[in-house]
Amino acid sequence: MKRRALLWSVLLLPTMTEAANYTADRTTVEGMAVVRLADTATGTEVWIAPSMGNNAYQMKVKGTPIFWSPYKTLAEWKAKPVQLGNPLLAPWANRIDQNAYYANGKKYLLNAGLNNFRKDANQFPIHGLLVFASEWEVTNVSADERGAYTTSRIEFWRNPDWMAQFPFAHTMEMTHRLRDGALEVETMVENLSSQPMPVSLGYHTYYQITDVPRDAWQVEVAAKENVVLSNVLVPTGETRPVTLAHPLKLEGTQLDDVFTALVRGTDGRAIFSVKGKRQKIDVEYGPLYTVSVVYAPKGRDFICFEPMSGVTNAFNLGYVGKFPLQTIPVGGRWRESFWIRPSGF
Repeated sequence: MKRRALLWSVLLLPTMTEAANYTADRTTVEGMAVVRLADTATGTEVWIAPSMGNNAYQMKVKGTPIFWSPYKTLAEWKAKPVQLGNPLLAPWANRIDQNAYYANGKKYLLNAGLNNFRKDANQFPIHGLLVFASEWEVTNVSADERGAYTTSRIEFWRNPDWMAQFPFAHTMEMTHRLRDGALEVETMVENLSSQPMPVSLGYHTYYQITDVPRDAWQVEVAAKENVVLSNVLVPTGETRPVTLAHPLKLEGTQLDDVFTALVRGTDGRAIFSVKGKRQKIDVEYGPLYTVSVVYAPKGRDFICFEPMSGVTNAFNLGYVGKFPLQTIPVGGRWRESFWIRPSGF
């Protein structure tokens, strides 16, 4: 882990703000512009790459990585982009069950010839258009006595190839806030189109625990219902009660499940967690993240807690009334956060 930390070496640029325990600065890592947030009191650092989907690709506590990555350097990731860290999935998250989707009662076709979305093993469109988008613009980097912050903005409506696939003019802002060792990721979507805009977005964050092997990790799933999936991982429209152990030990188990009816506290948040011997990561979902995908494949040293605004195939299942679909009214905004709270590191 020390070798990895050294390899993610940085050159600090003059654009830095700091206050009390918090620092926010624009930085260059291996020739790529990134933003670094730091909380010295807890030894927490977060690194965001605006030109790689505005991904918070690295989070460390006292030098120990919280996010999983298969690479040792940023240059490797740039040369061969894969999902790691905290990628955004938009304007649709997970799979659509055909090369088309419904919105406001109309059927819209996806143009595979534009080559700007990927397909899963069953040739279903997956994870939207923005995973590695380079068009994010940093609008704020600051720190005060309450935390370290950065906001980036993307104007979806400016890109004709994106609009050809999802013709709802909108802008998005993503704000990362580091405070008391916890990272808040807030997403705001503003509907600039002349019709209501359907919302199917989420994050596919990769977490890791390093003080025990993967099979000894203990997982807490804060949900009452498991969404039934077909053999091609598309919801059938049915649900069943969650029957997982509390906590669930990962030994001999893999997860690729969609959960709904999330269990929330008085603050409206649902908490999913993974724990090792001492290390623990809590992921808190705000109220508009109504669905969670949990992905923990066998033989891989990561687990994904994925806050989602709707189920897999949300546009088409919403059209037939199987699951609710959130929408943004004309001129309106959708805004929600999730929080990553490590402890025991």
